[in-house]
Amino acid sequence: MITQTMVQPSSWVDSGIQIQQVRGLNFFKFTDELQARLEALVEKGKNDTLTEAESAEYAGIAEIDRIFTLVNARLIAESATLHYDN
Repeated sequence: MITQTMVQPSSWVDSGIQIQQVRGLNFFKFTDELQARLEALVEKGKNDTLTEAESAEYAGIAEIDRIFTLVNARLIAESATLHYDN
């Protein structure tokens, strides 16, 4: 296991997370501001210009992005299952 320093994902709950309804399902997503920050950090990472603090910030945002991807995929799968069962 690799140890990595990151900004705690929970630090964005109040200001960087929103719920968006799509086709009757509620999905977790980033606010436009947090999405733009993630994209800026990804670009800096590609250019190998991330500072240590930015690297920790990126790690935290990337972790919550992975969690949202998993949760949203499960919501879609459960919705499909319920749809087919009815």
